[in-house]
Amino acid sequence: MDPVRAVLFDRDGTLVEDVPYNGDPERVRPVEGAREAVQLLRANGIATGVVTNQSGVARGLITTTDVRRVDERVDELLGPFDAWAVCPHGPCDGCRCRKPEPGLILWAARRMGTPPDAIVVIGDIGTDMEAARRAGAHGILVPTPVTRPQETAAAGHVAPDLLTAARAVLTGPPWGRDPAGEHRLEAAHATTGPRRPAPGQARRRPR
Repeated sequence: MDPVRAVLFDRDGTLVEDVPYNGDPERVRPVEGAREAVQLLRANGIATGVVTNQSGVARGLITTTDVRRVDERVDELLGPFDAWAVCPHGPCDGCRCRKPEPGLILWAARRMGTPPDAIVVIGDIGTDMEAARRAGAHGILVPTPVTRPQETAAAGHVAPDLLTAARAVLTGPPWGRDPAGEHRLEAAHATTGPRRPAPGQARRRPR
């Protein structure tokens, strides 16, 4: 593959804490290591962007203005990002941009003038990885409590946290898997189960 020229991040659960259908910029909180990860990539000449499903718009729970205000807050805290690609559609709308479809990644690739095979997508669920595969890009999964064990098992590249994923981008493929990180993830899944997190933990919701 070509050297990595750009990294596209999922937004909710990857760059910032996952607040379901968030329309309030004041609730934006970067995840641990997010600032360091994006700064490391930029310091090494790698472009950064965000690709995010926002089905709350289609569901009538938030507006496109709400999404833009939250995105602007993310950009203020972690940016500036070179590209933003947002899908406002719902799961049944049949669009070509909603992950796991490749549209967001392909649009961002054109925006940044970067071929998909020189792009790495970093996300927390299987649809992020599948969108990367369909676009011809590469994916690194950073699991969270809402990541299903089968998604972790299916991912070609897994990192225990965002900063480790960014460092892996710089070392280049084959990125492989982090056995120590996976051990910690297995312990977490042992308490949450594949579908029903314990009380007080995050629950999977359509993005």
